[in-house]
Amino acid sequence: MPVRSDNDSSAHSASDSDRNADRESQHAVASAAAGQLYLIADAVACAKMGQKTPNGYYNIERMLKPLVRKGKVMLCGTCMDARGPGEEDILEGCTRSTLDELTNQTLEADKVLVF
Repeated sequence: MPVRSDNDSSAHSASDSDRNADRESQHAVASAAAGQLYLIADAVACAKMGQKTPNGYYNIERMLKPLVRKGKVMLCGTCMDARGPGEEDILEGCTRSTLDELTNQTLEADKVLVF
């Protein structure tokens, strides 16, 4: 995908790893559309409200909204404390959770996707 910087008038392409990460995250969200997603470590920042991404870059907040409507998005509470987002900063419908809840949800799940 072409990306233009304010400081550079020439267009350049996003790296292969960026495109792969984008495809993987879109697949994970689509796969979990009727299920549950547990965000841990740095991933808790994905649920931040009001993300302002440059044109040409994906917006994870926008990607999470369909999942929040159809499924359940939980965030590791300890990770939220360590990385700064408070409950008032996260996307409506996402919930602060615990590792105990992650354990229970994992044990009860028919299928678990981890990446």
